[in-house]
Order: sequence, then C-alpha cells, then structure tokens
Amino acid sequence: MIPTDFIIREIQPQDNVEIAKVIRDVLIEFGVPKVGTAYEDKATDEMYETYQKERAGYFVVEHEGTVVGGAGFSALDNFEGNVCELQKMYFLPVVRGKGLGSKLINYCLTKAKEQGFEQCYLETMPYMKAARALYKKNGFVNLDKPKGNTGHYSCNVWMIKDL
Repeated sequence: MIPTDFIIREIQPQDNVEIAKVIRDVLIEFGVPKVGTAYEDKATDEMYETYQKERAGYFVVEHEGTVVGGAGFSALDNFEGNVCELQKMYFLPVVRGKGLGSKLINYCLTKAKEQGFEQCYLETMPYMKAARALYKKNGFVNLDKPKGNTGHYSCNVWMIKDL
C-alpha cells in the first residue's frame, strides 16, 4: 500500500533548488558521470521553467514539506513523431520501495497520453538496476539504439512503451 504522507503535485517555481539537489544527490549516489547526463543540464536548475511549455509536465513527490523526488515528460528532442520522453525521474532513498515510482510513472504517462503522445521513450544507465526493473514492470521494453538525440551520450540503455 502506498503511504499517504507522500504527495504528488505539479512542480512550482520554489521547488527548483530542492529538485535540482535531489537529482544531483541521486546521480552522485549511483556514481553517474557528471558529463553527458542530467547532472550538467541547465534544465536541472530551472525545472519549473523548463516544463512550462506545450505538451510537457513535471511532477514532484513531497514528504513532510520537502521535495524528495520527481519525474516529468516532454516531446523527445530531435525526433519526428508523436513520442515523448520520460525525464529526470529521481527519488531519494526515503521514497524508494513504497510503490511511488510506479504511481508517478503512471501519472506522467496518463498526462502524456492526454497530450496526444503515442509512445514514451526513456534513457538510463545499465547499473541502475532498480530503475530498469521499475520501467520494465511498468511496460517499457528495451531498444537496440537510441531515438532522437537527448544529448545524454553517457546513458546507454534505451527503452520505450506504447501509450
């Protein structure tokens, strides 16, 4: 059962600093390269502003007044087609193993489908085993090569799901 003391809500401007710290803390925890990943993205520091566009959304997980995770979607960069990308999905340890990952994925995919997307793509790392298992459990399948060009050349696991 999903705990009730965690809230999923749309990102607000005041969440930028907290969600950027969550993203970078998780990347450091897993030893992810700082180059060619979300670590160095300008968007990581401007999450609210980044998702204030057509056919995009970012949602945070809040626990006791603190942002402890989040995920979003946007049209896949440099790709012709009705495909969105699941983006910047990161959780601090306090969130993990509580069913919130699946809940947030489904929330994002429902919103993406409402925006007319037909597929959702994502990129991750081979050693992020729990994340890969979560994506697989939620219907994502592996691809042999990337779609579009996200600029995250250090991410070499690519997955997709029909919406």
